[in-house]
Amino acid sequence: MTKESDTESRSIIKSSSHFGITTLISRISGFVRDILFANYFGASSSTDAFFVAFKIPNFFRRLFAEGAFSQAFVPVLQEYRLNKSHLLSEFIQNILGNLFVVLLVITLLGMYFSTELTYIFAPGFADDNAKLSLTSEMLFVTFPYLLFISLTAMCAGIFNSYDRFILSGITPVFLNLSLIVFTIFSSSLFVIPVISLSYGVLVAGVVQLLIQLPLMYKLGFLKLPKINFKNHGSIKVIKLMGPAIIGTAAVQINLLIDTIVASLLVTGSISWLYFSDRLIELPLAVFGIAISIVMLPVLSEHFQKKESGLYSSTLSKSIKLSMLIAIPSMAGLIILSSSIISTLFMYGNFDLLDVNMTVLSLITYSLGLPAFIFLKILVTAFYSRQDTKTPVIYSLVGISINIMFNLAVLYFYLKSPFEGAHALIALATSLSAWVQVLLMNYKLRSIGIIRENLFFNQSSFKIISATSFMFLVLFFYGNILPFDYDTSIYERASYLITNILVGAIIYFISLALLGVRIKNYKI
Repeated sequence: MTKESDTESRSIIKSSSHFGITTLISRISGFVRDILFANYFGASSSTDAFFVAFKIPNFFRRLFAEGAFSQAFVPVLQEYRLNKSHLLSEFIQNILGNLFVVLLVITLLGMYFSTELTYIFAPGFADDNAKLSLTSEMLFVTFPYLLFISLTAMCAGIFNSYDRFILSGITPVFLNLSLIVFTIFSSSLFVIPVISLSYGVLVAGVVQLLIQLPLMYKLGFLKLPKINFKNHGSIKVIKLMGPAIIGTAAVQINLLIDTIVASLLVTGSISWLYFSDRLIELPLAVFGIAISIVMLPVLSEHFQKKESGLYSSTLSKSIKLSMLIAIPSMAGLIILSSSIISTLFMYGNFDLLDVNMTVLSLITYSLGLPAFIFLKILVTAFYSRQDTKTPVIYSLVGISINIMFNLAVLYFYLKSPFEGAHALIALATSLSAWVQVLLMNYKLRSIGIIRENLFFNQSSFKIISATSFMFLVLFFYGNILPFDYDTSIYERASYLITNILVGAIIYFISLALLGVRIKNYKI
């Protein structure tokens, strides 16, 4: 490795660790938030209503904030930084103005058609007027969050291009803090307490945008926005965004499809899927999203400089590092699912039935965790090359598989209702993600971007072997059953943390005995 590439590796590791640590803090505060949700509201029709009202703008947020917009904006931003620096400030002003106008229109339409959107995304609520009305009322309040958080994400994209990752990583904490405060005071704020959560989302959006402004000013980009869709940079971003919206949204569209179908199942299904999905989001955000966000500007720079060797090496090492974490994370979530759910959520209105149902969907979501992580990185490889069209094809394939599977589940459920149908919905999402990973890997290998077999090699066999040994030890000797109601939170937490630490120690010792050296996985 050259001195230059070694320096870059340390820079990527440092940036990824900074973003990962701040994201971990965010996720921990998110777990506190979700524990309060479960305690105060349980898995009820009102929580189902809020999760739908939050999921709809959150879906658009992930398209604009963490998905299509960021994936299209950052590579073009890097192009301006490296080749057209004298036009960079004007480019950012135009993008900011254009984005604001588009988001404002979408936000106003979303608020106006809040009832219609509820019908579309939760058709199962149509038979319950109270539930439908409650969801629509909360969606009207939560939809402006899209405007504020998407502008926040644009600022984050700029900061990331300048290697400023800490602020963008810590920003979600303010959403969690806002929702925690509004949950605690929910009963005193509203006759229907759950409505307070929608205002918590709105307040968080405003706060998250405001805290970006000082750094924008420091970098010299806090200027009056301009509306100019004919600007060369704006046109390029728009062209890249079109197909990227479909390409990046595959997992999110699948999750929304899950919600639509779950709304037609037994009450609580949406909440069970939400709580299990939140646990999947922890390793996905700390490792998958953190690595992909840091990698995007790096890969974009390699592509602009035509450094194909460094490009391929960086991508391959990022996949290998992800596998080192993703496989044991999947196994750990599966084997410890009951103890995790009962430790975090089984208080107040969240009972043993809710635990068991959430465990089922957590297991089936966990089967797709490695695919979710790999997908984040592989999609970044296409977008860094300003290729937003290729992932669209694979995304459509994944969405089609998910839809067909969900329709099959719904058909058999409506014909003869059965327990745990929501877990099959989560399984469909996992399977569709794996199909997309295999297709993208094949494509990148065929065009020479990936030059080795990343998933079937000696290293991956050793990782799977170490993970299997960890799984067996925890299965026979760990606390893998739900805790009793009379077990205190401190006892539950101590048992769970012990299991996690023992599992991690066994895993890494097994890797060492198999000859795997962690230092070889640095990127």
